[in-house]
This record gives sequence, C-alpha cells and structure tokens, in this order.
Amino acid sequence: MPGKDFVSRITPQEAASLTDAAVGDLAQRLAHRFLGASSHPAPDDPAQALALLRVLDHLKQATERLQQEAAVAAARAGAGYPQIGAACGLTRQGARRRWPGLFHHSTENPTEKPTEHPTMTTPARPFDVLLVEDDIADAMLIEEALSERGARNLVQVTDGVAALEHLRTPGTPRPDLIVLDLNMPRMNGRDLLKVLKNDDDLQTIPVVVLTTSTAPDDVTGAYSSHANAYVTKPVNLEEFEQAVQSIDSFYLDTATRPRL
Repeated sequence: MPGKDFVSRITPQEAASLTDAAVGDLAQRLAHRFLGASSHPAPDDPAQALALLRVLDHLKQATERLQQEAAVAAARAGAGYPQIGAACGLTRQGARRRWPGLFHHSTENPTEKPTEHPTMTTPARPFDVLLVEDDIADAMLIEEALSERGARNLVQVTDGVAALEHLRTPGTPRPDLIVLDLNMPRMNGRDLLKVLKNDDDLQTIPVVVLTTSTAPDDVTGAYSSHANAYVTKPVNLEEFEQAVQSIDSFYLDTATRPRL
C-alpha cells in the first residue's frame, strides 16, 4: 500500500486518473456480478451501457454516504469546517453547505432548546454565550467559530437594550460569557458595559469586547469600565476565527468561573 510520501507526491491529475481507473474497474465488475452485464460491453449495446450507468450511480451514492461518515469522524476528532472543506477541495462555507449540522448550532430564541447533534462530544453542561453584535456577517462567523469547538448555547442580540432585556428576563439562563461589540444602535457597547459592571447581579459575568476599533480611547475606556478583555477583530477570515476560538477556549474551558 502506498505510504504517506507517495500520497503527498502524487499530482491531482495522477490521482484523478488512478481513481477513474479503479472506479471504472469496480463498476464493470459490479455490473457483471449484480446485473449480468458483460465485463466488456459492446459499444452498440445500450443495455450494457445503462447497466454500467446504474452501477456508477450506486457508487456515487455510496461515496456520498462514506464521505458523510468521514466528515463526521473528522469533526469528532476535532477538525473544523475549514479542514474538512480543504480535504475535499471546498471552502469552509462549501463544506458547511454540503454537510450541515456536523456541529451544534445555536438559536436566537432563548426559550427554544438548541438542537444537539450526535456527531460532537457534548460537555456535561453546554456553556451559554450572549453575543451582542449587530453585524449579521460577523455574528455568523462568531457563531460558527464557537460551534466548531463543541456544544454551545449561543444567543445573539443586536444592541445593548435587547441584551439587558434578555439578561433580566426571569428564567433566562445566565450566560457564562458575554461577547460585546462597541458600535451598535439604541444602546452601544460602551454604555452597556458600564451598566453590566455596575449591576450587582451581572457584574461577575466575563465580558470580552470584540470590535473593529483600535482607537486608544476605546481600549482605555473599555478597561476603565472593567471589561475582562479587549480583542480587535482581525480582517483575515482565518485569524478572525482563531481569535474567537481563543476567547472561547480561555473563558469557557480554562478560566475558573465564580460559583453563584
């Protein structure tokens, strides 16, 4: 069996040629075995060609099932959509569209139970994250980055007023982490941070400011209002994902949270 060195040296064209030959041979043998087709179909015999076409369709379906199983295995082993997509020549978004639900995805409805997908190992208690972010694209990226690390209950709101309404609604789960943008309508992140850190009930929840602003006044103001961390959103997509996952890893997996 060829080793890893052989696999790494083979070109895409050589891989396609070898795969086509192997699949073609397998299809001919299956057609002969299951459908009674000739192992060497005559060029003017449509029945033989149709039999081969039927077997190739079954092989395609089998390949898709096996790819799904392999994607699930990769997710369980810790790979994210970027790595799974790269293995198939897809972008991260392409892999997510092809195999949706490999990871737990959150809900914006706090009364609705998030659906847990069996492909991921579920923590003893899923962590609750409140994302205060009005940019839909950034919110989707943050949610995806968090969900790829395991089961998370994530609620997204678009401004400070909605965040306080959520936090102060009786029976609402207390978030383990608040990820906060600065520039939002109605009540911006600066004002919300001050309210949170002056509220006896909410002030112990870790708040990480995640924003595009690099202004020194914003950084100083956030820490003066007792933000737990200030992170600037990277422009690069991969770096953005890594930044979010670093926040998640430290505050939800590493840091010790207060007992309430």
